[in-house]
Amino acid sequence: MTLSPKKQEFVDACRVAGLSSPAKRSDLVAVANNMGMKYAPAWIVQNTDLRHGRGWFIVPGLDDTGVVVDSPATAAAVVDAAPQGAAAAPVMNAVMGMTGGERMSLVPDRMKDYVSWGNSKNVERIIGANMFAPIFITGMSGNGKTTMIEQACAKTKRECFRVNITSETDEDDLVGGFRLLAGETKFVYGPVVEAMQRGAVLLLDEIDLGSSKIMCLQPVLEGKGIFIKKTGEWITPAAGFTIVATANTKGKGDNDGRFIGTNVMNEAFLDRFDWTMEQEYATRKTEKRILIKKMEKFGHVDDDFAEHLTSWAEITRKAFAEGAIDEIITTRRLENICKAFSIFKDRATSIDLALARFDDETQEAFRNLYDKVDESMSASDEGEEGGRPFDSASLRDEQVVDLNVPYEKKDEVKPHGAMWDKENKKWTVTGAIYKKNTEFFDNYEPKKRLSVSDYALNA
Repeated sequence: MTLSPKKQEFVDACRVAGLSSPAKRSDLVAVANNMGMKYAPAWIVQNTDLRHGRGWFIVPGLDDTGVVVDSPATAAAVVDAAPQGAAAAPVMNAVMGMTGGERMSLVPDRMKDYVSWGNSKNVERIIGANMFAPIFITGMSGNGKTTMIEQACAKTKRECFRVNITSETDEDDLVGGFRLLAGETKFVYGPVVEAMQRGAVLLLDEIDLGSSKIMCLQPVLEGKGIFIKKTGEWITPAAGFTIVATANTKGKGDNDGRFIGTNVMNEAFLDRFDWTMEQEYATRKTEKRILIKKMEKFGHVDDDFAEHLTSWAEITRKAFAEGAIDEIITTRRLENICKAFSIFKDRATSIDLALARFDDETQEAFRNLYDKVDESMSASDEGEEGGRPFDSASLRDEQVVDLNVPYEKKDEVKPHGAMWDKENKKWTVTGAIYKKNTEFFDNYEPKKRLSVSDYALNA
């Protein structure tokens, strides 16, 4: 039997430590720790052919006396764990899948621009306690629920298995199932079992999108372990294993249609979570710190712009809570504006890009709200006076245009649909009329665009 130098080094260390094959996982971890590694080698503990009962593994090249070879596959693994002249058979597991094979640890990276707020400290304490204490975190979209959990794991140096739940997620996705590997059908553990065995944090993201199929997690939520029916194994969670779930609802379904696909969840399932935490949007002061951090990351800081953005977002959220509007500006959307601002160096362009996902009416309402918060934007809408030229290409039908012509030219513009604003002494047209005769109206160098609502206030 031939092993690579690195593998042989580990086997020799096991021999010096007095181990024999099969060996317990905890003993393999101890040897690995002495060699400066955090975990037992993946080529042993994550190879199903080398598994010899719960928590015991065959160590190729070590004394194999007493090992019962259960199958030809296991026998082949013992005879030659690293064949010469050919690539070793691929090892499939949740960690390798989640990291593209690039790393054997799922401890999230620390974000230098992360701002801790809200439930962050409590989540950190719970995760850092290495205790089984499942929690359910609910809140509006884009307010940092998932990032908070990942950064709590990063700070406490805990592995985090993130699983995004959908209506199609089932036991095979979560617990594991048979996969075709190197021409053989093998049972591969899913992320739930991997997290249990590694004593990691299992993050069930958007759990309220799941169907009754996720009820297979009932025993896991009790912290007692799980029986894998397809293999006859009983998996007991290692110390430190716990579960955190995120959702946009409290598992009672969606009342206003904002979160399509969320379901009313089983009460017995929900009751197995120790605590429910509600995550609100950050306060203006905290949200500004978040945006400044993002601006620093993107390399273009504008304190004044960050202040205006947070004020604007707060107004939209209050209006949403009162039922005045049906959409909301999330923290995630503000961060996207900061990213666009670092590229275009223009507030208006950055905001317009962020609002493009909304319908025309909502875009206009949000843009008007921002213009009222940021006086520089109102000035930029005044054409040559503010520095931003009038853009007829983006003109909407409901907007009102100041043609920038004196009353004396009534005989020129009135026949084309222009209306005289007595209060402001301006000839105006709606966007719909303007677009019907763009070439004619463009000759007058229009100065300002107004929405219907603003025009009504000013007229």
